[in-house]
Amino acid sequence: MSDLNTLAYILLGMWHTLATHLSLLVWLLPLVLLYELPLMLLVVSGIVRFYHQRYMTVPKQSLYRPKVSCIITCYAEGEAVKATIDSLAEQSYDGEIEIIAVVDGAVQNALTYSVAKAAAAACKLPNRRVIVLPKWQRGGRVSTLNAGLSIASGEIVMNADADTSFDNTMISEVVPYFADPNVPALGGALRVRNVQDSLLTRMQAIEYLISMQGGKTGLSQWNLLNNISGAFGAFRRSFLQQIGGWDTHTAEDLDLTVRIKQYFGRHPNMRIPFATLAIGHTDAPADLKTLVLQRLRWDGDLLFLYLRKHWPAFTPRLLGSGTFLFTLLYGVVQNVLMPFVIVAYSIGLAISYPWQIYASIGIGVYLLYLAILSFFYLLVLIAISERLKQDLRLLPWLPLYPFYAFFMRLVCLFALLNEVVRRSHEESSMAPWWVLKRGRKF
Repeated sequence: MSDLNTLAYILLGMWHTLATHLSLLVWLLPLVLLYELPLMLLVVSGIVRFYHQRYMTVPKQSLYRPKVSCIITCYAEGEAVKATIDSLAEQSYDGEIEIIAVVDGAVQNALTYSVAKAAAAACKLPNRRVIVLPKWQRGGRVSTLNAGLSIASGEIVMNADADTSFDNTMISEVVPYFADPNVPALGGALRVRNVQDSLLTRMQAIEYLISMQGGKTGLSQWNLLNNISGAFGAFRRSFLQQIGGWDTHTAEDLDLTVRIKQYFGRHPNMRIPFATLAIGHTDAPADLKTLVLQRLRWDGDLLFLYLRKHWPAFTPRLLGSGTFLFTLLYGVVQNVLMPFVIVAYSIGLAISYPWQIYASIGIGVYLLYLAILSFFYLLVLIAISERLKQDLRLLPWLPLYPFYAFFMRLVCLFALLNEVVRRSHEESSMAPWWVLKRGRKF
């Protein structure tokens, strides 16, 4: 009981000191004030700008109705392929839609192949064409996307995973952005479809809502979109073919985004928007093992792409000064260096101070993070959410999210070390070993 009293005393003392000496925040929270605050301001102002453009101004009407090709990467999804094909065929878009289901390794994935063929035969809707392209030898995700690109005939090409379904207004939301000739690509919003499966899917639903849908909405308003999701992105076909389509190795989504941004310095009017209300629905990992394996791939690939494959491209001449500075601070520093700083800081505090002080600091950081998280959650609900009742159900789980976020930082740290020591990008599940082995070494 005395330890708890000591803990409470330290906490009260901390809050009293901060309340009477606000200048101490500069010393206690330098990362928040000097590093995180500019990013928060960018995101908040971007979300406010999106809200004003979307709901406070008269929308522009456009007669732009290009043909859209949707490449579905299929592997072992089985019956789920039908839902993806149907959700694309049933789009409210009144232009022509070409749906290309590319089955990678069609011999060993006979069920997926047969389901795709049945869905194609059943589609009789006007202005809709479904093509099933079997790749008998498995080549991985990149070769699957490039195979689809080789036969695509639409002006706009969209990539989608076979376990992703879409709102029927998705293409209608995507197409108007491409009326601007300065738009070579855009990102689409993803939501967690299996949110009720476990605590982890609820945490990921919060992550997708706030960090991905909310964060990308805000950053895209300033042409600072960090990544086009591999599960849902759209591209101008002529531009995609010009840069050689998707590339080998792994993390093809971030790889392609970085390659597109290398044109920004020479074409300052070029931009990559984020279609906030073009919604795709995907299944998130429901168990810890699957989630950790997913993030090991995501985070390890990030270090590989930033510091091994594309490091010569990180110059203001190629990226433009704004994109270069943002990528350096919030791409490399935040995602590659910050996990090491956070873990080292946590260990240093634990070694240097009694547990009561350590716990007090931890509680203070937790409450601060929860307050910021709650603010962004409320902002996204007001300015972005198109499913308000569904998103409100996440509110009771919000207090647990800071623990999930800290755990993900630890996973990220392990993934980065794994990439440095073992070159883990060469062990990706996104392509078989014989494909990765033939890729260029970096």
